[in-house]
Amino acid sequence: MQVEKSPRLTIYHANQCDPKRCTGLKLKRHGLARIVTKARFLPRRAVVLNPFSDIAFSPADRERVESFGLAALDCSWEHAEKVLLKQVRGTSRCLPILIAGNPVNFGKATKLTTVEALAGALYISGFKQEAVDLLSIFKWGHTFLELNSALLENYASARDSTEIVKMQCSFARGANVS
Repeated sequence: MQVEKSPRLTIYHANQCDPKRCTGLKLKRHGLARIVTKARFLPRRAVVLNPFSDIAFSPADRERVESFGLAALDCSWEHAEKVLLKQVRGTSRCLPILIAGNPVNFGKATKLTTVEALAGALYISGFKQEAVDLLSIFKWGHTFLELNSALLENYASARDSTEIVKMQCSFARGANVS
């Protein structure tokens, strides 16, 4: 019997946010993630959550996440493209549509905090308890799971990126998300 271990989480932190409200720094303080301040220090073969990637994150990425880890980019939306257009190490994947549960962007599609992005990816790739554990250190963490329960379950049942794209397209049509 093989014991499953939690995936290694790495966060590229660009120092562009309020440190008191930064979810990435809070994860580090709780010993749940490693922070790097240069994109070149991201793990070489990890899955990097990159909103500009052409390939959607899916359960097919589980093995890579388990073996090499999961990385998120913690920078402001205004500066994200500049950071991400540089050569980012790892395998870039774009998260499918999820709704923010955090107080700043509550109810907005795709405007996730770093912890929401990591938790969404963990949930989709079958690390559901790890996702719940990450979110449990935030007062509003349960809200993200409640808002996205149906989406997360659907995405977690997909075979690959192609199925994820089909699911999110049908969601976007039904919700008029642009």
